[in-house]
Amino acid sequence: MTKLTDLSMADALAGLDNKDFTSVELTEAYVAAVEGGTSINAYTTQTPEKALEMAAAADASRAAGTAGPMAGIPLAIKDLYCTEGVLTTASSHILDGFTPAYESTVTSNLWRDGAVMLGKVSLDEFAMGSSNETSFYGAVENPWRAGDGKSRVPGGSSGGSAAAVAAHMAVAATGTDTGGSIRQPASFCGLVGIKPTYGRCSRWGVIAFASSLDQPGPITRSVKDAAIMLGSMAGYDAKDSTSIDTPVPDYAAALTGDIRGLKVGIPKEYRLDDAPAEILALWDQGVDWLKAAGAEIIDISLPHTKYALPTYYIVAPAEASSNLARYDGVKYGLRVPGDSLDSMYANTRAEGFGDEVTRRILIGTYVLSAGYYDAYYLKAQKLRTLIAQDFENAYASCDVILTPTAPSAAFGPGENADDPISMYLNDVFTVPASLAGVPGISIPAGLSGDGLPLGLQLLGKPFDEETVLRVAGVLEEAANFTAQPNNWWTGDKS
Repeated sequence: MTKLTDLSMADALAGLDNKDFTSVELTEAYVAAVEGGTSINAYTTQTPEKALEMAAAADASRAAGTAGPMAGIPLAIKDLYCTEGVLTTASSHILDGFTPAYESTVTSNLWRDGAVMLGKVSLDEFAMGSSNETSFYGAVENPWRAGDGKSRVPGGSSGGSAAAVAAHMAVAATGTDTGGSIRQPASFCGLVGIKPTYGRCSRWGVIAFASSLDQPGPITRSVKDAAIMLGSMAGYDAKDSTSIDTPVPDYAAALTGDIRGLKVGIPKEYRLDDAPAEILALWDQGVDWLKAAGAEIIDISLPHTKYALPTYYIVAPAEASSNLARYDGVKYGLRVPGDSLDSMYANTRAEGFGDEVTRRILIGTYVLSAGYYDAYYLKAQKLRTLIAQDFENAYASCDVILTPTAPSAAFGPGENADDPISMYLNDVFTVPASLAGVPGISIPAGLSGDGLPLGLQLLGKPFDEETVLRVAGVLEEAANFTAQPNNWWTGDKS
């Protein structure tokens, strides 16, 4: 018999509807899995009592015929989402002891639809990183290990979310994507991760990194699960000035399996000279899969792609330096005393922020400073407009764009820790879509020579997640990715 923790979200919902098991039984299985998987270090806060209380409420709603579309599904919540009465830290020392008196809109939507919170999961501090090594609570380990048995990072910043789902310590998880922080960890951990169109999911109650880029989204085990969960997460929110008032489609209904006649664009600029051969080979295989399914493959150009990374690493730190100015030890979180108000500010921020966050605050403050604003920030904003125009022009001739998700499989802990530029290059394939605000999804499509997951990325037109998901479903079926990590963290090598 299949273990409860091995069920996809869709299968778990079917089992609950068929009364094969209860929400409480499903949640108890996940609570045990979370407790038995602490060596991965994915969870920063566990909430087993709250989870079982929510599960019991889901069972009651199902018995009364009022169950929501996610009733009884145990989730991991990235510790960037404010959760009422539950510690929320953004994996930073500076938010020690911060317990919000309010709930983020996205998690409110999930609880409205009956989902269950297992706890909060780790991330790179304030979502700044690509490996989940900058968390104040320690690095998260990828459940996948290379053929040589060595550990790997889960990606970032949503590394705790991806690790928890890959280790079957949650059915699915919330993530946030600023420059690839859902899609890259999904690729590293053999999962599906979707970044919706900017404005599709509310940012209210999600601790800000870069406000014009941050976008909540789900990390799941299948495309259908992603469609179900996105349907609950999305929606207009008057409290978020960037939220778009447009209807939320039935994403699951979009998974028809038919992509005949759709045009898939292949951008020549993404074929990097130094890209590993196995990444390019998987990309070519993805093209063949979609062609065999009846899609038309066309070559396109996104000419300003080469400027995307430097543009992003000017815009994002600039916004971060502004957003993080509020953390000063006065109203909440860490406070380190000083001889004066200014010294208290300085002492608190020096002790509260890690090296990567400090680096980005300094970069952001520099590019916004007098004398450099025009040379850096203003120029980056102009380039961002050109990058967005590239996508708009490309979508005049194609419906979706296919690329690799990341330039490599998961790397080892510490490999890029002393080289920020190498770390930033992990986002080379994901950042352009973030700057343009278009939706993107990563689908597990194969294994590297070391036996680690590799992902393919589909990018779509603004607010056309339906087409992105439909093509992703076809790609998922063709790839037939069934590999799983070997449960080393529980002592089970099966």
